[in-house]
Amino acid sequence: MPFREINSKMVEATVIPGQKMFSQRGAMLAYRGEVSFTPNIQGGQGGVMSMIGRRMANEATPLMTVEGSGTVMFGHGGHHIQVINLAGDTLYVEADRLLAFDGTLQQGTMFMGSQGGVMGMVRGQVTGQGLFTTTLKGHGAVAVMAHGGVIELPITPGRDVHVDPQAYVAHHGDVRNKLSTALGWRDMVGRGSGEAFQLELSGSGAVYVQASEEKL
Repeated sequence: MPFREINSKMVEATVIPGQKMFSQRGAMLAYRGEVSFTPNIQGGQGGVMSMIGRRMANEATPLMTVEGSGTVMFGHGGHHIQVINLAGDTLYVEADRLLAFDGTLQQGTMFMGSQGGVMGMVRGQVTGQGLFTTTLKGHGAVAVMAHGGVIELPITPGRDVHVDPQAYVAHHGDVRNKLSTALGWRDMVGRGSGEAFQLELSGSGAVYVQASEEKL
């Protein structure tokens, strides 16, 4: 279900009979046609276990199931919106950044410690991002939120990408991530906060970076 970008902070989706989509509660701005919105208590396509994983981490983001026939406009908090189209791969994204996504996508939860071991867990605690990250897999579209707009940076073998963890939004592809330290890094770039960490991503895929260090 493709999204049409109305402007940098609003998207429109076409709802087709027999096809579901999911959105963050409170994200609907307006709609046309016969469209229904119902609370989703099973965590989307990932089912109960996916929901339990996020509940244990205190990271569950309430979702609405959107069905019917018509068009719906989405936006939330005046955040910038980036539409990501998946072609069978997996998107890793913080749950609170999800605005809306195709119901055909399989939703799951990944423990960040499984990528980067202990450092993966440190990343969650230090950066304020969760230990559990939502995964969306399959063919379809996802609308994610960010501060100040988003840039997509390709990740290719031998050309790792280093990202300020606070600016990280999401990534997809066959990508490994780990937290690395760089003493004095923030001081050198004039943003000294006492925590000099970089998120290092390697493999094949892409990472989405926002133009801000603000959390949603």
